[in-house]
Amino acid sequence: MEWEKIAEELTQPTDSKIILLVMDGLGGLPVNGLTELETARRPNLNEAARRGICGVTDPVFMGITPGSGPAHLALFGYDPLKYQLGRGILEAMGTGVEVGRDDVVARGNFATLKDGLVVDRRAGRLATSENSQLCALINETIKEIRGVKVSVFPGKEHRFVFKLSGPGLSEAITDCDPQKEGQPPLKAVALEPEAELTASLVNEFITRLSDLLKDQPKANYALLRGFAKFPSHLPPMPSLYKVKPASIANYPMYRGLTRLLGMEVLEVGPDTAEIFDVLEKHYADYNFFYLHFKKTDSAGEDGRFEDKVKAIEEIDQFIPRLWTLKPDVLVITSDHSTPSTLKSHSWHPNPFVLISPRAEGDDVAEFSQKACTKGALGRFQSIYAMPLMLAYALKLKKFGA
Repeated sequence: MEWEKIAEELTQPTDSKIILLVMDGLGGLPVNGLTELETARRPNLNEAARRGICGVTDPVFMGITPGSGPAHLALFGYDPLKYQLGRGILEAMGTGVEVGRDDVVARGNFATLKDGLVVDRRAGRLATSENSQLCALINETIKEIRGVKVSVFPGKEHRFVFKLSGPGLSEAITDCDPQKEGQPPLKAVALEPEAELTASLVNEFITRLSDLLKDQPKANYALLRGFAKFPSHLPPMPSLYKVKPASIANYPMYRGLTRLLGMEVLEVGPDTAEIFDVLEKHYADYNFFYLHFKKTDSAGEDGRFEDKVKAIEEIDQFIPRLWTLKPDVLVITSDHSTPSTLKSHSWHPNPFVLISPRAEGDDVAEFSQKACTKGALGRFQSIYAMPLMLAYALKLKKFGA
């Protein structure tokens, strides 16, 4: 029996409060013997480990490197192998882009191309204001291709949403992003005959865009990935888990995913303090809170070991504000690892701690990957995080007679 069917049968509404704090890309690899988390001064995260029960999680399976979408789906109790969502729909929903049933959307990165190779996938993390100007230029110049409407929508820094609108479009095409620098960009390829039109439209768009932006110093190219149409098969969290969930996330992808799952997406700015300000302001209004902290992942992807350490130390200072709220369940973990030495997501497990008055405790006294492996929860798949949170919040009835 699938977890969703069990959840629908067993979950029950209660007044219990659950807080899930996700420190994006938290896991790392040692430099001079210590990971970023082990290097950071983290007294409050260590206190969390002492107060709770610990373990480490694998987002999908051991050895599988996940994208942010599947990694988060697993944390929310959705099988990432069953519910495969394109990055485009998540980015579009998070940016507030309307997606119709005949539309195909994709996540876009402005990038730097030199001598036919991608030398910077993020165009120096382009300023958001410059991104908006470039999107306006593209929308003025490339309005349609062979009768199919083309639109781009600016996001944060180098990110944007690409949308095709017209009949007969398909999401079954490959990405145009090689995902690594020093590689040539890729052409979209149809994965089934019905997608030939869409692939050719995408490739023509990229050709016209690169000609339009060829004189730009940094953002002279664009990479597209995660082609997707609007999904209609996701069971919403409020009915699945009998909770009233709220999402406190600043980045579009995470806002989009949580909106698709039926969470109320609360407005929050980029400053770390605002995450906790918004939580406290709305604490009486909801009973499940997802808090997203992005800085750890951004630093890891850029290979900035010391900045990732600083990001961990920054959020550590705010952890006591969670104690004050006294939630029935508090979980602190990550969606995936992003080691600075790899400059990318990885398959390494994530530290996990669950704190509850009903938690039995263990002997772990430090919040790190190495220490958490010795915790009472051991090593488990992320999809079990949601049943654990619901159980410790007394939101699960007995299974069977």
